[in-house]
Amino acid sequence: MPLDLTAYIRDVPDFPKPGIVFKDITPLLKDPGALEAAVQALAEPYRDANLASVAAIESRGFIFAAAVAVELGCGFVPLRKPNKLPAETTSAAYELEYGADTIEVHVDAIHAGDRVAIIDDVIATGGTAAAAVELVETLGGNLVGISFLIDLAFLGGTTKLGDYPVHTVITYNGD
Repeated sequence: MPLDLTAYIRDVPDFPKPGIVFKDITPLLKDPGALEAAVQALAEPYRDANLASVAAIESRGFIFAAAVAVELGCGFVPLRKPNKLPAETTSAAYELEYGADTIEVHVDAIHAGDRVAIIDDVIATGGTAAAAVELVETLGGNLVGISFLIDLAFLGGTTKLGDYPVHTVITYNGD
């Protein structure tokens, strides 16, 4: 019987602000069996995809994507906040609830035709994930799919990801 990963997700009320129930993954990260199960579940759709790399959004996405890259025998591409990468970058801006932000990638991190999957811990409103898709496309990558450990489906974020295959391990519908 597969491990119920929802048992390792802690709800933290009123974080980072009143009215928000934050889905805390640190109990999952602390448990070796739960962490392994999460990595395996995130990697599953790409086992036969012949990926060049997995790209991940700073910062919790890095935890899972690096492990998925090792599991699949491919590279890891960090998508970072501005001014964190040392070589030439390209960027994509996205909207937040109260403002905007940007993520960047090295221009030589993905080559035209590279088969790439995006991995992240959570999709909420989808702005960051859509910016990640934009970066992969800008560099000419062939985006095979996008995987999230957690989908806060009641926020509709996956609707911003076009027709790309989206895989989620845990879905919360707002109940």
